[in-house]
Parts: sequence; C-alpha cells; structure tokens
Amino acid sequence: MKIVALGGSPRGTAGNTLRLLEAAMEGARETGATVEYYDIARQNIDYCIGCAKCYETGSCILEDDYEEILEAMMDADGFLVASPVYINAITAQLKTLIDRMADIVHCQKFRGKYAAFVTTGGGGGTDCVLEYLGGAWQVFGASVVGGTSAVMAEGEERFAEAVDESRALGRRLAAAIAHEEVYPEQEAFHEGMREHMTALVTAHRDEWPSEYAYHRSRGWIPE
Repeated sequence: MKIVALGGSPRGTAGNTLRLLEAAMEGARETGATVEYYDIARQNIDYCIGCAKCYETGSCILEDDYEEILEAMMDADGFLVASPVYINAITAQLKTLIDRMADIVHCQKFRGKYAAFVTTGGGGGTDCVLEYLGGAWQVFGASVVGGTSAVMAEGEERFAEAVDESRALGRRLAAAIAHEEVYPEQEAFHEGMREHMTALVTAHRDEWPSEYAYHRSRGWIPE
C-alpha cells in the first residue's frame, strides 16, 4: 500500500500544517502503508501554459519536477494533501501543481485511489481549503475519505486534538485503501464525471489522440 503525501506550505518544518501532515503520515504508517512525502514548495514546478500537449501526447512539455511527482501519484493507492489557509484558499505552490493536472481530470486517472486532507488557519478559512481540496481530488477521480483542520487562534489544546485527529485520519485512509471502501454518493459523481469526460474526449479525438486511446484502453469507448 503506497500513499503519496503532498505538503503545500512554503514554511516547511517551521509551519503548523506539516505537524498535522506528519501525524497523518504516522497514522498511515502504523497500518503498514508506505508513505512518500513531497515538499511541494521546494520542488521546481512551473505554471501550466495551457498548450494542451498533454491531451495530445500524454506528457507535459515543461521540463521540471512535475513528471516525477506525477509518476509517484500514478503509482500510489492514496494521497495525503496538506495546505495552510491563504486568504480562504490553498497556497499558490500547491495550486501550481494542481493546475498541471488537467489530463488527470480528462482521463479520470485517479479512479480507484483515495485521498484525505489536512489544513491549518490562523483565524479560520479551513473549511474553504478542505472543500477545495476534496473537490479537486474528486474531479481527478479519487474517493475522499475525509479531512482534519486546526485554527490556531483556538489554542494549543485544540491543536493537540487536531494532531490526534490527523493521526486517526491517516489510519482511516489506509483502511479505506485496504478494504477498497465504496462511497455510493461519490461513486455516482465519479460515473457522471467519467461519462462527461468520455463525451468530451470523443468529441476531440482527432486533437487529443492520447486521451482518446486512454479512454479506449479503459473500455469507456467501445472498440
């Protein structure tokens, strides 16, 4: 069982978000999962330029650290994703990674994978971050197990509770992977996304041969 953890805070070890993420990673490892961690703010990831070459060829034309991270994510069974609140949203560093993943959306390449999220905010906004991250990973095709958060203005006692909750979240993520947990409402969403994306890719089959071939390989487009 392999889980990829993505840390989106530019503060790294100086930040509170990593403390929650580390607790979640620890919880996952307690169940026997292997966790591979990427400090996104310290990776070389360029902005998406909207060239659509990934739709055509299956690969990004930009030469940076994205392909390594994507390969790890494609090889993973699940994800732990963390970001502090930056004005009711995720950090720019994590958003830059997400914006490179349009091909994942079109091909629903995270179907069968699971995700969980952690966030911290100085005075609030954590619900916005959890909602955004959950929505993003759902449109990638992943099933969302849950999320934990801490608002630092609520004090150290509350933060300590959030650490325990994050550790439990990591265990829950690993259990969902191990038991191939099914969430009926999310499955309905995924099937709707799959149908929509199959229709989109079929309509652009001449411009997007790589994505069309992927949908064919999954049996979503009849031979």
